[in-house]
Amino acid sequence: MVKYGLDYTRCRWILPLLLGIGVIFGIIALAGRGWLESQTLPYVHQASLWESCTRPGQGGDWSCESLMNYAWGRAAAATYLVGFLLLVICFALAIIAFAIDTLRFNFIRGIGGLLFVAAVFSVMGLVIYPVKFSTEIDMTGINMFSWAYGFGWTTAIMEICLGFFFCCLPNYEDQILGNVKPTYFYSSP
Repeated sequence: MVKYGLDYTRCRWILPLLLGIGVIFGIIALAGRGWLESQTLPYVHQASLWESCTRPGQGGDWSCESLMNYAWGRAAAATYLVGFLLLVICFALAIIAFAIDTLRFNFIRGIGGLLFVAAVFSVMGLVIYPVKFSTEIDMTGINMFSWAYGFGWTTAIMEICLGFFFCCLPNYEDQILGNVKPTYFYSSP
Protein backbone atom coordinates (compact mmCIF):
# COMPACT_ATOMS: atom_id res chain seq x y z
CA MET A 1 0.00 0.00 0.00
CA VAL A 2 2.88 2.35 0.73
CA LYS A 3 4.31 1.95 -2.75
CA TYR A 4 1.07 2.18 -4.70
CA GLY A 5 -1.10 4.29 -2.39
CA LEU A 6 -4.84 4.44 -2.93
CA ASP A 7 -4.35 3.93 -6.65
CA TYR A 8 -3.58 0.29 -5.89
CA THR A 9 -6.79 -1.67 -6.47
CA ARG A 10 -6.93 -3.58 -3.21
CA CYS A 11 -5.97 -0.62 -1.01
CA ARG A 12 -8.40 1.95 -2.35
CA TRP A 13 -11.28 0.20 -0.56
CA ILE A 14 -9.78 0.52 2.93
CA LEU A 15 -11.59 3.79 3.72
CA PRO A 16 -15.05 2.61 2.63
CA LEU A 17 -14.39 -0.63 4.53
CA LEU A 18 -13.63 1.31 7.71
CA LEU A 19 -16.80 3.35 7.22
CA GLY A 20 -18.71 0.09 6.78
CA ILE A 21 -17.30 -1.19 10.07
CA GLY A 22 -18.42 2.08 11.67
CA VAL A 23 -21.93 1.53 10.29
CA ILE A 24 -21.98 -1.99 11.76
CA PHE A 25 -20.86 -0.66 15.15
CA GLY A 26 -23.59 2.01 14.95
CA ILE A 27 -26.24 -0.63 14.26
CA ILE A 28 -25.03 -2.62 17.27
CA ALA A 29 -25.21 0.51 19.44
CA LEU A 30 -28.71 1.38 18.23
CA ALA A 31 -30.09 -2.13 18.66
CA GLY A 32 -28.15 -3.18 21.76
CA ARG A 33 -29.79 -3.51 25.15
CA GLY A 34 -26.53 -2.98 27.01
CA TRP A 35 -26.28 0.79 27.30
CA LEU A 36 -26.60 0.54 31.07
CA GLU A 37 -26.54 -2.62 33.20
CA SER A 38 -26.34 -3.56 36.85
CA GLN A 39 -22.74 -4.26 37.72
CA THR A 40 -23.26 -6.31 40.88
CA LEU A 41 -25.85 -8.65 42.32
CA PRO A 42 -28.81 -8.32 42.21
CA TYR A 43 -28.92 -7.69 38.45
CA VAL A 44 -32.05 -5.55 38.44
CA HIS A 45 -31.41 -2.82 35.86
CA GLN A 46 -30.83 -2.92 32.12
CA ALA A 47 -31.29 -0.08 29.63
CA SER A 48 -30.93 0.65 25.94
CA LEU A 49 -31.13 3.89 24.01
CA TRP A 50 -34.88 3.35 23.73
CA GLU A 51 -36.04 1.90 27.09
CA SER A 52 -35.11 1.25 30.68
CA CYS A 53 -35.97 -2.12 32.23
CA THR A 54 -36.00 -3.06 35.91
CA ARG A 55 -37.06 -6.11 37.90
CA PRO A 56 -37.82 -6.44 41.59
CA GLY A 57 -35.36 -9.26 42.32
CA GLN A 58 -32.91 -11.64 40.72
CA GLY A 59 -35.60 -13.99 39.38
CA GLY A 60 -38.46 -11.56 38.71
CA ASP A 61 -39.91 -10.44 35.42
CA TRP A 62 -38.53 -7.37 33.64
CA SER A 63 -40.78 -4.31 33.49
CA CYS A 64 -39.74 -1.79 30.85
CA GLU A 65 -40.38 1.93 30.55
CA SER A 66 -39.85 3.78 27.28
CA LEU A 67 -37.26 6.55 27.41
CA MET A 68 -39.20 8.28 24.61
CA ASN A 69 -41.56 9.57 27.34
CA TYR A 70 -38.76 11.90 28.43
CA ALA A 71 -37.65 14.90 26.37
CA TRP A 72 -34.00 14.07 26.99
CA GLY A 73 -34.61 10.47 25.84
CA ARG A 74 -36.04 11.70 22.56
CA ALA A 75 -33.18 14.21 22.21
CA ALA A 76 -30.48 11.58 22.87
CA ALA A 77 -32.07 9.10 20.46
CA ALA A 78 -32.66 11.74 17.76
CA THR A 79 -29.16 13.20 17.85
CA TYR A 80 -27.48 9.78 17.84
CA LEU A 81 -29.79 8.62 15.05
CA VAL A 82 -29.02 11.72 12.93
CA GLY A 83 -25.29 11.06 13.41
CA PHE A 84 -25.80 7.44 12.37
CA LEU A 85 -27.79 8.41 9.26
CA LEU A 86 -25.06 10.87 8.24
CA LEU A 87 -22.52 8.05 8.68
CA VAL A 88 -24.57 5.82 6.37
CA ILE A 89 -24.72 8.64 3.80
CA CYS A 90 -20.93 9.06 4.04
CA PHE A 91 -20.51 5.31 3.54
CA ALA A 92 -22.61 5.42 0.36
CA LEU A 93 -20.75 8.51 -0.92
CA ALA A 94 -17.37 6.89 -0.19
CA ILE A 95 -18.32 3.80 -2.19
CA ILE A 96 -19.34 6.05 -5.08
CA ALA A 97 -16.17 8.18 -4.80
CA PHE A 98 -13.81 5.22 -4.71
CA ALA A 99 -15.65 3.23 -7.40
CA ILE A 100 -14.84 5.89 -10.01
CA ASP A 101 -11.54 5.24 -11.77
CA THR A 102 -10.27 8.78 -11.19
CA LEU A 103 -10.58 9.73 -7.56
CA ARG A 104 -12.54 12.94 -6.93
CA PHE A 105 -10.53 14.55 -4.16
CA ASN A 106 -12.84 17.51 -3.53
CA PHE A 107 -15.67 15.02 -3.17
CA ILE A 108 -13.59 13.13 -0.62
CA ARG A 109 -12.97 16.30 1.41
CA GLY A 110 -16.75 16.87 1.52
CA ILE A 111 -17.21 13.37 2.92
CA GLY A 112 -14.71 14.25 5.65
CA GLY A 113 -16.63 17.39 6.56
CA LEU A 114 -19.87 15.43 6.70
CA LEU A 115 -18.19 12.88 8.97
CA PHE A 116 -17.30 15.66 11.41
CA VAL A 117 -20.94 16.79 11.45
CA ALA A 118 -21.98 13.16 12.08
CA ALA A 119 -19.49 12.95 14.95
CA VAL A 120 -20.90 16.10 16.56
CA PHE A 121 -24.42 14.66 16.51
CA SER A 122 -23.26 11.27 17.80
CA VAL A 123 -21.27 12.78 20.65
CA MET A 124 -24.21 14.99 21.62
CA GLY A 125 -26.44 11.93 21.94
CA LEU A 126 -23.77 10.00 23.82
CA VAL A 127 -23.34 12.85 26.33
CA ILE A 128 -27.04 13.64 26.84
CA TYR A 129 -27.89 10.01 27.59
CA PRO A 130 -25.70 9.31 30.67
CA VAL A 131 -26.03 12.78 32.18
CA LYS A 132 -29.82 12.83 32.11
CA PHE A 133 -30.28 9.09 32.71
CA SER A 134 -28.29 9.13 35.93
CA THR A 135 -30.15 12.17 37.27
CA GLU A 136 -33.72 11.32 36.25
CA ILE A 137 -34.01 7.51 36.46
CA ASP A 138 -33.90 5.82 39.86
CA MET A 139 -31.13 3.24 39.93
CA THR A 140 -30.57 0.47 42.46
CA GLY A 141 -27.12 -0.80 43.34
CA ILE A 142 -24.03 -0.21 41.26
CA ASN A 143 -24.65 0.32 37.56
CA MET A 144 -22.28 0.70 34.63
CA PHE A 145 -22.53 1.94 31.09
CA SER A 146 -21.92 -1.20 29.15
CA TRP A 147 -21.02 -2.73 25.79
CA ALA A 148 -23.64 -1.13 23.51
CA TYR A 149 -22.77 2.31 24.88
CA GLY A 150 -19.12 1.48 24.15
CA PHE A 151 -20.02 0.62 20.56
CA GLY A 152 -21.66 4.05 20.32
CA TRP A 153 -18.47 5.76 21.44
CA THR A 154 -16.41 3.59 19.09
CA THR A 155 -18.61 4.76 16.22
CA ALA A 156 -18.16 8.41 17.22
CA ILE A 157 -14.37 8.03 17.50
CA MET A 158 -14.25 6.34 14.09
CA GLU A 159 -16.25 9.24 12.61
CA ILE A 160 -13.74 11.75 13.98
CA CYS A 161 -10.65 9.81 12.86
CA LEU A 162 -12.02 9.02 9.41
CA GLY A 163 -13.12 12.65 9.07
CA PHE A 164 -9.50 13.75 9.56
CA PHE A 165 -8.29 11.14 7.10
CA PHE A 166 -10.85 12.07 4.44
CA CYS A 167 -10.09 15.80 4.87
CA CYS A 168 -6.30 15.38 4.75
CA LEU A 169 -6.22 12.87 1.90
CA PRO A 170 -6.57 15.47 -0.92
CA ASN A 171 -3.41 17.24 0.31
CA TYR A 172 -1.43 14.26 -0.97
CA GLU A 173 -3.23 13.91 -4.31
CA ASP A 174 -0.07 13.89 -6.44
CA GLN A 175 1.69 11.32 -4.25
CA ILE A 176 -1.37 9.05 -4.20
CA LEU A 177 -1.87 9.16 -7.96
CA GLY A 178 1.85 8.65 -8.61
CA ASN A 179 2.48 12.03 -10.28
CA VAL A 180 5.53 12.79 -8.11
CA LYS A 181 8.92 11.21 -8.60
CA PRO A 182 10.05 9.31 -5.52
CA THR A 183 12.87 10.87 -3.55
CA TYR A 184 15.66 8.53 -2.51
CA PHE A 185 17.85 9.37 0.44
CA TYR A 186 20.63 7.02 -0.62
CA SER A 187 22.88 8.11 -3.41
CA SER A 188 25.40 5.81 -5.03
CA PRO A 189 29.09 6.84 -4.94
